Amino acid sequence: MKPEIIMQDSVALITLQSIPNDAAFISSVFNEISKMGIDVDMISISPAQTVKTALSFTVADEDLVNILGYISKLKNQTIKPIVSSGNCKINVSDKSMEGRPGVAAAIFSALADAGIDIRLITTSESQVSILTTQAHADTAMEALSASFE
Repeated sequence: MKPEIIMQDSVALITLQSIPNDAAFISSVFNEISKMGIDVDMISISPAQTVKTALSFTVADEDLVNILGYISKLKNQTIKPIVSSGNCKINVSDKSMEGRPGVAAAIFSALADAGIDIRLITTSESQVSILTTQAHADTAMEALSASFE
């Protein structure tokens, strides 16, 4: 298997901690962002242990200024936002990943061996998206490419 590995830079990570564990609230967050014309990419929600949870998602760095006003309104509702810009998203994709054990192990092993700071990971059956810092992006690309040779 030789997956396609592509990097996208200038990605902002937004994490909203202590949000209501409620699909209607999460829907309202993405509806407001959509009204601003902002494209949301990676999305991850933490498993809820209480009535509160954490929601992480990425947007382009260039959209961060527009979204900060909305995020500050959420902060007033006791939601704790964490924003990190200047990240890179690396996509590892290949249709042959579907139903193939060991792909996640290879990816995590390569990143761990290279000392990569993993900020967020999202997956589908044929793609793994990894968010890392700009400082680690080139090393992560090299490590992932080498792991699939």
